[in-house]
Amino acid sequence: MNILQQTFSTTYQSAPFNAIKNEDFLPAITQLIEDTKAEIDSITSNPESATFENTIEALEFTGQQLDRVTSIFFNLNSAETNDEIQKIAQEVSPLLSEFGNDITLNAELFKRVKAVYDIKDTLDLNEEQSMLLEKKYKSFSRNGANLPEDKKTILRTLDKELSKLKLSFGENVLAETNAFEMHITEEDDLTGLPEGAKEAARQLAESKDKEGWLITLDYPSYIPFMTYAENRELRKKLAIAFGKKGFHNDKLDNQDIVLQIAKKRHERANLLGYKTHADFVLEERMAKTPDTVLNFLNDLLDKAKPAALKEFKTLEAFAKELDNIDQLEKWDSAYYAEKLKQKLFDLDDEKLKPYFKLEHVIAGAFTIAEKLYGLHFEEIDTIDKYHPEVLTYKVTDSDGQLVAVYYADFFPRPGKRNGAWMTVYKPQFIKNGDNSRPHISIVCNFTKPTKSKPSLLTFNEVTTLFHEFGHALHGMLANTTYPSLSGTSVYWDFVELPSQVMENWCYEKDALELFARHYETGELIPMELVSKIKESATFNEGMQTLRQISFGLLDMSWHGQDPSAITNVKAQELKAFESTKLYPDVAENCMSTSFSHIFQGGYSSGYYSYKWAEVLDADAFEYFKEQGIFNKDVATKFKTYVLSQGGTVDPMTLYKKFRGKEPQPEALLKRAGLIK
Repeated sequence: MNILQQTFSTTYQSAPFNAIKNEDFLPAITQLIEDTKAEIDSITSNPESATFENTIEALEFTGQQLDRVTSIFFNLNSAETNDEIQKIAQEVSPLLSEFGNDITLNAELFKRVKAVYDIKDTLDLNEEQSMLLEKKYKSFSRNGANLPEDKKTILRTLDKELSKLKLSFGENVLAETNAFEMHITEEDDLTGLPEGAKEAARQLAESKDKEGWLITLDYPSYIPFMTYAENRELRKKLAIAFGKKGFHNDKLDNQDIVLQIAKKRHERANLLGYKTHADFVLEERMAKTPDTVLNFLNDLLDKAKPAALKEFKTLEAFAKELDNIDQLEKWDSAYYAEKLKQKLFDLDDEKLKPYFKLEHVIAGAFTIAEKLYGLHFEEIDTIDKYHPEVLTYKVTDSDGQLVAVYYADFFPRPGKRNGAWMTVYKPQFIKNGDNSRPHISIVCNFTKPTKSKPSLLTFNEVTTLFHEFGHALHGMLANTTYPSLSGTSVYWDFVELPSQVMENWCYEKDALELFARHYETGELIPMELVSKIKESATFNEGMQTLRQISFGLLDMSWHGQDPSAITNVKAQELKAFESTKLYPDVAENCMSTSFSHIFQGGYSSGYYSYKWAEVLDADAFEYFKEQGIFNKDVATKFKTYVLSQGGTVDPMTLYKKFRGKEPQPEALLKRAGLIK
């Protein structure tokens, strides 16, 4: 039998990466779909009347091996892909989409689910069981179970097409990212670039048998060049290459794919009785409606725009004074912002990096998790890795009980998409009295070690690590009965709270003292640097807020209205950016064609949730600060009501149990320096 078709007999039932071959996936997934169908048939053919146990609970625990195998496969397709895996993904995705429809459009199954749902008030269900019943019923009703047969057929076709379009979108972005190289042969063209970034660029060139230096679109290469390189023309060249991914009118072009995804999502929403895709999505979010999202973003825009315009004018004047720049362009943004920040705060990321050796930052995150939640992390080599660079850990509680298995993957590779994310290889759940623990992973693209230096993180990379680690803690500390309600299976505008709140510890003296030591001397980060980090935390916050709002508005412009009349992706984007525009437009660039969050990931109609969750996180951290950032009582409350509950209870109810009241947006505005 194919290794993927059976329960894994590995340590902690971890994914047997070393034994899996690419060719195992398609036959295994095909067979596991059939096995799951058989499990569902046994539910629908049950002669007994439908009950919560024999229908809702039984359905919840079907297809567990299929879920495990598909999560392994799609995680690899993001973190360690190749042409073969991408080809399999194109075959597997429509199969899974079709199978998903087979379940939600199964009339007999829905009849049983509805029978239980209709008598829910007479059943003695606890909070979690009630939520599971609600979610199961909605997973049918929101996905076409009440449609007539002809419309169900249309829905199946749309879902199959959308799954392939999203894959193609992501593959094109990855191919574009990997295809671009800026080959530099004159050292003068690297003036301003930090030594570590130069060394990394030289090593990359050497690895490809080239003289000189190579700069790529991977973040650890792209961001230092845009921030420090004095050569304005090369910054322009790199920025334009970054901004035109999927916007070339060639075989990797994403314009038509963007239009098709937006239109098919809208058609699908209409089919299900919703006005727009955003109306469909937001019904299952804290925000509930597109109007709430737009009001939230525009209210924030009103408060942030005056600050952003003032900051932009200051930056313009600074660039004019420094280099006689008449027109500030997008490729000047990071460069002059960094120069101005150095001038105002005497704070340079290059001065900070020696204090943020990757291994020290990891240890710091672990220590903070131990102080707050009593967790212990032990690196192990007894489970398989999908790449030699991946680190693997056993996570235990203060009694030595297993809490989670944890994978961490930190450096860019050709088969890995850009950015940073947390994912799950196995969810937590309780079955037959056994609390089955989760397998959690974070994937990042940080500065690699060079021949002369270890991996030294920028402060932005430090906060990214803490952010993803916050998501990981949400997954690790899950303690629910049902896998579909476990860990990060929460409303999308609540999921960023645990990650964003975690970033706050990076700015606190008591936390930095735990890990910010010079990689050569062991000297603790000087307190004046800590003060400067805190002072500079709100530097250009108005412009940063405007940027995030612009992404949220772009998302809503694609998904919060009827897109059928849109024919030009770029024109649509310019319209969406009108109210947030600071820099002149770059004709060759288009954001939508590489906006993976909304066209490939799960953030369609949900990009606003980053700012929404910032309101929650600022308010939550204010509570920690009032009581002490390592206060056990507050940490225990956060663990009990937020981190362990998953999606078992409405998030606002959970938040109020933790905080004692609803979140106040003033905390965010105050922290951002937008109000006094």
